[in-house]
Amino acid sequence: MIFLLDTHLLLWAAHDPDRLSAKARDAITEPANELWFSAASIWEVAIKSSVGRTDFDFDPNVLRRALVENGYGELAVNGRHAAEVGLLPAIHRDPFDRLLVAQARVEGCRLLTVDRKLADYGSPVLLVD
Repeated sequence: MIFLLDTHLLLWAAHDPDRLSAKARDAITEPANELWFSAASIWEVAIKSSVGRTDFDFDPNVLRRALVENGYGELAVNGRHAAEVGLLPAIHRDPFDRLLVAQARVEGCRLLTVDRKLADYGSPVLLVD
């Protein structure tokens, strides 16, 4: 199965794996699963770390390099993804999270998240809290 990881799961997998739930850890470590990260997550880390958000206090270049070196696929943001955001109901206000949901819908993959509000989008979101 192809999983797109939300930004918090990416950060935890890279820097604080003890924060991952057993369900998240199983999905991430299952060899049959293909793991992706979105360019939007790297952008989110860059923006939020630059404005002092302590929960995003990571170098986006180091994070990206570590994800690539550990076999994650990188998903670019394209116009289809951006247009899909406009079709989503206004369940979640964070534009980065909305873009991740849109990418998962367009690409036909599952978005792994610990965000219960994102789970309200239903398929293709998989809550792993």
